Amino acid sequence: MTGRIAFQGEPGAYSHQACRETRPTLEPLPCRTFEDVIHAVQSGEADEAMLPVENTTYGRVADIHRLLPESGLHIVDEAFVRVHINLLGVPGSRVEDIRRAHSHVVLLPQCATFLRKHGIEGTVSPDNARAAREVAEKGDKADAALASELAAEVYGLDILARNIEDNDHNTTRFLVMSREADHSRRAERMLTTFVFRVRNIPAALYKAMGGFATNGVNMTKLESYMVDGSFTATQFYADIEGHPDDQPVKLALEELEYFTSELKILGVYPEDMRRF
Repeated sequence: MTGRIAFQGEPGAYSHQACRETRPTLEPLPCRTFEDVIHAVQSGEADEAMLPVENTTYGRVADIHRLLPESGLHIVDEAFVRVHINLLGVPGSRVEDIRRAHSHVVLLPQCATFLRKHGIEGTVSPDNARAAREVAEKGDKADAALASELAAEVYGLDILARNIEDNDHNTTRFLVMSREADHSRRAERMLTTFVFRVRNIPAALYKAMGGFATNGVNMTKLESYMVDGSFTATQFYADIEGHPDDQPVKLALEELEYFTSELKILGVYPEDMRRF
């Protein structure tokens, strides 16, 4: 029986592309919301979840850092997907036929130069894959979607222009989540992700971070966000290089724990080759 991997969005979304590239043997399961993705794994409907956490152009994905610690799921891999944006039209259409390009609000500004050059009006859609589906259903040669090559494949659209984004660096980082943790050392270069809350003492965060500096552990990400709707309750999300069994990481985490009221490891997993 083929396993499943859940993602947020419609077929053809960039999250769907991440599933295909990272877990080609698993059947992609589209879900309406991030909460639905997590529930699909929690309930056993899916074996893994593919969740976007940050983008090189727009920063972190809203709500994900809030959802992960409470999900009960574990990070088992990371994946980087290059966001190439294409102009998709109904079969037989040409670029000069297009009057309206539909896509998610964050994709439209990334193609501003191309749209302006060809006199195409950008129109906001809730989702780029949904835009592709609706263009296919409408069948109007004046309408196009800004989406992935996969969306063209899924909805039978023609790719009228490829890679039309203004910047050539737009990349999204995804985390693969599972019900079961896997802390085995599966690669030479490993990452450890955790969340923590510092104790209510002066300079607690400064002291908590000191262990990583003195032990030579590289912290690649540190973000803070409010919890429980309180301005005084702050949780921190961190990625560090290394495995908890590495002596420097072990010592740094021990020192961190001394200054925290809560510490939870969300995952230990290999670095994606596209990271370096």
